[in-house]
Amino acid sequence: HSKSASARSAACRVILHMDLDCFYAQVEMIRNPDLRDKPLGVQQKSLVVTCNYEARKLGVKKLMSVKDAKEKCPQLILVNGEDLTPYREMSYKVTELLGEFCPLVERLGFDENFVDITETVEKRLNQLQQSGCSRVCVSGHVYNNQAINLHDTTHVRLVIGSQIAEEFREAIYARLGLTGCAGVASNKLLSKLVSGTFKPNQQTVLLPESCQDLIRSLDHIQKLPGIGYKTTKRLETLGVRNACDLQAFPSAVLAKELGVPIAQRIQNLSYGEDDSPVTPSGPPQSFSDEDSFKKCSSEVEVKEKIEELLPNLLDRICKDGRQPHTVRLTIRQFSSTDKWFNRESRQCPIPPHLIQKFGKDSSNVISPLVDILMKLFRKMINVDLPFHLTLLSVCFSNLKDLPSSRKGSIGFYLKQMSPSSGSGK
Repeated sequence: HSKSASARSAACRVILHMDLDCFYAQVEMIRNPDLRDKPLGVQQKSLVVTCNYEARKLGVKKLMSVKDAKEKCPQLILVNGEDLTPYREMSYKVTELLGEFCPLVERLGFDENFVDITETVEKRLNQLQQSGCSRVCVSGHVYNNQAINLHDTTHVRLVIGSQIAEEFREAIYARLGLTGCAGVASNKLLSKLVSGTFKPNQQTVLLPESCQDLIRSLDHIQKLPGIGYKTTKRLETLGVRNACDLQAFPSAVLAKELGVPIAQRIQNLSYGEDDSPVTPSGPPQSFSDEDSFKKCSSEVEVKEKIEELLPNLLDRICKDGRQPHTVRLTIRQFSSTDKWFNRESRQCPIPPHLIQKFGKDSSNVISPLVDILMKLFRKMINVDLPFHLTLLSVCFSNLKDLPSSRKGSIGFYLKQMSPSSGSGK
């Protein structure tokens, strides 16, 4: 009985897969808006790990060698992407933002997230039923242009899911300036497979009746998420090339070759079945905020910009409940001689007496933090000479739990319960 109950609840799930468009390139275009309409590639070692759509139109592909990419597109601008910090920080901002709407968010690399939106969908469905309204409109595309049946609650649930996906995408664009694709389906596997149907910056919902069409459209077994390289190689030796081959393959032979658990799991995947839950991935590793501008060229302005960034950051740290032990300042400087931007960072440990004050009364921390950040600034910039900054970023990292407030302790529980706007007493 419990199995059928869990199967029933799994069938009602609405899972969203959010995949950001050419993520590293987007981050670089936000960091340096002058790159926006130019063909841009992000380089790691001798490879172009990603490129924007301008570059793609001119024949540049992901994971092309730099040499080939330059031959294809001589005007390609390359940015060094060896330092993952800005991508990691932006990635956590996206996960954090999604977490504000819904607690069940699972990170998948830097640019993908699963969100279990079942509960939100149920609430909206109840509101619709109470208001006696049966009209719901789908947002974005429906896979295969399949007709929606408003008398089928599974369809209606997924349509409501598409509206929520649209809201998430709009929020990510409004708050972080990033675009992405979304897939809405009844499980993680299908939502991931359907999210890339229309690119960039679009979304697709998959109704159950089109599930087999989607699975059959995969030309190779390795396109099924959850089947790794080694398993793929073993399946190929058995003559299994695609999902249809895998569906038709005798289960007993597969179990003998791969072991029962793996055989069952991948055969289920080939039918589009996946009951794995969305598992929240844990808290972010850092908190950062930045401001970009045309020009900032005096110490007074730098101080003002830092003072503007701190309150929101300290508020986020307070809500998180951990204490940061490191602070970093990043600047982007424009060089009029080279007509180019140069980024530089300096970081230092936060003094222990200041760490104690985090989360208690943030206003006491701002002034000493500004002093520390200005010292870091002067290590990078000679303030006696003219300078031209176009960005300032403050990042708190090396986050550790409060000594007294281990999760599960009464202190932690009370901290979670207390209103965030209170005096913290």
